[in-house]
Amino acid sequence: MDYYGFYTGTEFEAYKYLGAHCYGDLTVFRTFAPSAERISLIGEFSDWNEIPMYKVGDGNFWECEISGVKQFDMYKYRIYQRGGSFVDHCDPYGNYAELRPGTASKVFDSKYKFSDEKWLASRGDFYNKPINIYELHFGSWKTKENAETVVDGWYLYEELADVLIPYLKKNGYNYVEIMPLNEYPCDESWGYQGTGFFSATARYGDPDGLREFIDKCHNNNIGIILDFVPVHFAVDGYALCNYDGTALYEYPNSAVGKSEWGSCNFMHSRGEVRSFLQSAAFFWLNEFHIDGLRMDAVSNLIYWQGDSNRGVNGMTCDFIKNMNCGLKQRLPGIMLIAEDSSAYDGVTRPVFDGGLGFDFKWDLGWMNDTLDYFRLSPEDRKSAYHKLTFSMMYYYNERYILPLSHDEVVHGKATIVQKMNGHYDVKFPQARALYLYMMTHPGKKLNFMGNEIAQFREWDEKREQDWDILKYPKHDAFNKYIKEINKIYLETPAFYGSDFSRDGFYWLDCHSEDKCVYSFIRRCDNSSVLAVFNFSDKTVEYSLNVGDIKKLTEIICSEDSRFDGCVDKKKKAEPVIEDGVAEFILPPFSGQIYNVEY
Repeated sequence: MDYYGFYTGTEFEAYKYLGAHCYGDLTVFRTFAPSAERISLIGEFSDWNEIPMYKVGDGNFWECEISGVKQFDMYKYRIYQRGGSFVDHCDPYGNYAELRPGTASKVFDSKYKFSDEKWLASRGDFYNKPINIYELHFGSWKTKENAETVVDGWYLYEELADVLIPYLKKNGYNYVEIMPLNEYPCDESWGYQGTGFFSATARYGDPDGLREFIDKCHNNNIGIILDFVPVHFAVDGYALCNYDGTALYEYPNSAVGKSEWGSCNFMHSRGEVRSFLQSAAFFWLNEFHIDGLRMDAVSNLIYWQGDSNRGVNGMTCDFIKNMNCGLKQRLPGIMLIAEDSSAYDGVTRPVFDGGLGFDFKWDLGWMNDTLDYFRLSPEDRKSAYHKLTFSMMYYYNERYILPLSHDEVVHGKATIVQKMNGHYDVKFPQARALYLYMMTHPGKKLNFMGNEIAQFREWDEKREQDWDILKYPKHDAFNKYIKEINKIYLETPAFYGSDFSRDGFYWLDCHSEDKCVYSFIRRCDNSSVLAVFNFSDKTVEYSLNVGDIKKLTEIICSEDSRFDGCVDKKKKAEPVIEDGVAEFILPPFSGQIYNVEY
């Protein structure tokens, strides 16, 4: 390893030196602990008796070599502090760990051989391609039947692939985003407070099982995005916290050292910490063939404690830029996504042009404005009309993904369908109209599991999704509808081919406040599609100036009776166009899209 690069924060492959590495019958253990008084290795291979480790390199690294170590053997580092006290730590660079509540690392030497060369060669150039992401929590999407405990119900990585892949293909998703799979102690943190940044969580099997899962997805043309947390880590004393008796990874000052989640903030001004995180990011992308990372809580990287009033954290922004550049240089086809709630300029602009170097940013403004709008009564939507037009005022400042994510279906926020205004029956047509609006709005798409079946129960990481609700006609019809609009999105270049070009979208009507009606054109090359929405609770007779358009052919109407709507398609006539004006009859809470001929 390049020691100078490690200390200056330019190392991306520290995991190849640090951690446990098998060379035939010999296993080498190395850890970085500059302030430790002494360190011993303990593990199953020594009956947990101490094996002294010795300083190597510049004296800040510790090492020992052991023969006869077996795959999956557990181990820890016993780190002695000045004064003689010690703490047993898991390996910060360990590749595997025992299942919580156990805290030991496990020796793991991967034997997996990927077969996804064709997929990897096709990656990249994703800005003008359809991206429809299914966000997934691995342990609660679906569980095994008759399981007595949560653990018994979890599918192994490779097992879930055989269940999930057909579902994704049937439902029209070409990417799956998985909530963090690094090791973590508390199920309720969902992986966002990690202890093993190089260790695939043992909840669902071993790391080669995860490799098999990814390989199977790639061979079915499904990309994998993984949530990655470069902001903070778990406070548990057996992991990174006070690793060598000092604040090695975190800030020594609690004023900036503790995050809003009660976890430890990484100190990104330290080169060793930068190299740790960059190496972890590269590890998942390189060793597991992950296609992209969605980086969590980026606003907490940009600003001190995520508060713009406290100013930009320049050192952390430099870390982001260096990491993103380095990852792209090494793996040009990968996708880097920021989950960023701030208005910081240039998140998706290249670093050479003054930006942070992400490919996409979650449009949390669009998400919040849209969901707030649909919570309102139809009457109140008139005065809030421009909540839905505002997104296009700033849209071209960045490259966006439109998310309806896990954060919106937990902690008393209600699920997406439950958020819709009104009683049970009127929530469904509004949710259908919402999703058609989402699919036709510029930007890539993300939908959290359970949303596609109109689940009313908030997400709980301990329970699978409520699949039994599909026996009810409204939910079954809603799921059929989501499948249909997902398929239309994937097959219609006008909805993705010019996502980030100003030529790809223009309003035909964004001033029908009293009617709560909106209409716009999406286009790419010679393909154009008209979208018309009525978000009021009344049928609207609507005249629209369509200019040179000669013919409109319906693609889908959210109120089609096939989807439990109020419109019989067999009796519905296409809009009549005379003297450049099209006449529509728009059902309440509806959206419809048309192929355009000039």
